[in-house]
Amino acid sequence: MSGSFDRVRVLIIEDNQHMSKILRVILQGLGVRVIEEARDAETAITTLHEFNPDIVVVDYMLHGEMTGLDFARYVRNDSDSPNKYLPLLMVTGHTDKTRVIEAINAGVNEYLAKPVRPIDIYNRMVSLIERPRRFVRVPGYFGPDRRRRQDPIFQGPWKRAQDEARIKAQKETEACERVDESSDDAEDAA
Repeated sequence: MSGSFDRVRVLIIEDNQHMSKILRVILQGLGVRVIEEARDAETAITTLHEFNPDIVVVDYMLHGEMTGLDFARYVRNDSDSPNKYLPLLMVTGHTDKTRVIEAINAGVNEYLAKPVRPIDIYNRMVSLIERPRRFVRVPGYFGPDRRRRQDPIFQGPWKRAQDEARIKAQKETEACERVDESSDDAEDAA
């Protein structure tokens, strides 16, 4: 990374005090100097408004009524959220595919499995800061673009399999427009 993390403000939301301490020590070892902690999402929301973090490290399962997913949805979608673009790093022991997809669909930027290694946290933080993904708003979702890579041979606006009908309709429309232009040119020549 070109700089250090000494000016990055981090909020840790972790209900396990020992894990929270591990995360704090790792972040401090990476140079983070300003760290706040919350044990549940409800407290974290209050802290979010008062502390204004640059990055949030959040666990999937938390004590209280809200989970880490609920917190992510709050940040991304609630009208009271102070920063809908806040980078969210989910650090959790829940690594099955359905939970990862749930987190991504809730708007989490990065997902990291416990046990964590300092290098993994470092790499995720560098990614969040130096290579942020653009945000998208589509029906039912607001958050970082869920696609990790760009297809270099892709030439059009559609990227999903269900877009085939749209692609076909667009090509037909373009073909009709070319026919109309050809007809206009022929009339002008006559």
